[in-house]
Amino acid sequence: MTTIIRTPLIIIFCAVTWSACSNEKPKKNSQEAATMQKMQPVASGKYAKGDKVPNETVCMVNNAYMGKKQIEVPHDGKIYYGCCEMCVERIPKDKTVREAVDPYTGKTVDKANAYIVMISDDGEVAYFENEENYKKFLTQHS
Repeated sequence: MTTIIRTPLIIIFCAVTWSACSNEKPKKNSQEAATMQKMQPVASGKYAKGDKVPNETVCMVNNAYMGKKQIEVPHDGKIYYGCCEMCVERIPKDKTVREAVDPYTGKTVDKANAYIVMISDDGEVAYFENEENYKKFLTQHS
């Protein structure tokens, strides 16, 4: 009797394991691909590496200059910006995406109030407490 019950359970377990380990990945539809394409940082535009960029043009979750105004996310009386619904949901829930470290002082800064500078040709940004810290950082790293 034990063998009669054990054999089907082994077959079911093997089938589930085989299907879970399948190498086939789900294919993205063209709409998902277009959405992912839109969320990529902008490498060119009217701002270049070393320029201050407007807060509203930065996805504060991805820390990237996006080239256009992003989605406003109000939280605790401040405005943060995200590039997609995932970012909009994450900003109020995750304090770590609302804060950054000033590269000059090492102090934690609130991204909503930060002086934001593009630090790479790929749109990556850094957050400074103020313009003075950014200028001191430049002097120190020149």
